[in-house]
Amino acid sequence: MTDIEIRPFRAGDEAGVIALILPIQREEFGVAISAADQPDLAEIPSFYQTGKGQFWVAVRDGGVVGTIGLKDIGNDQAALRKMFVAAAYRGREHGVATRLLAGLVDHARAVGLGDIILGTTAKFLAAHRFYEKNGFVEISAEDLPASFPRMMVDTKFYRLSLRG
Repeated sequence: MTDIEIRPFRAGDEAGVIALILPIQREEFGVAISAADQPDLAEIPSFYQTGKGQFWVAVRDGGVVGTIGLKDIGNDQAALRKMFVAAAYRGREHGVATRLLAGLVDHARAVGLGDIILGTTAKFLAAHRFYEKNGFVEISAEDLPASFPRMMVDTKFYRLSLRG
């Protein structure tokens, strides 16, 4: 577990991020999507690393094995996006997902965010359990803030309140 470093995204990580995310989306979950369909992946610093947002990578032996993004959407709210962990690094043994999410929540609290909101697809059952176990509560699409960057594939939504 200690040989996996969690750190903010920096120049040079782009190819590793795309190489991790696209096969998970396409092959594991059958989502017909390309890098061109996700312009945020080409613009991580300007899309995520602004305002109260940030983007982290989990790195082992120079390769990206996990990602998580926090997009500032205003009003002390942020969207959790692009949480992906390579299959070989999932589960308690490595703790990559837990460490990525904990770092994101710690950052959100430190910068004064009140809510973290995310969208996911009905197919990501393990993700649903993970988010629920970590305090996220399912909300309806009608409860999303107008500024939430909803993706076409998102059908399930969660919120983690950091207020009080």
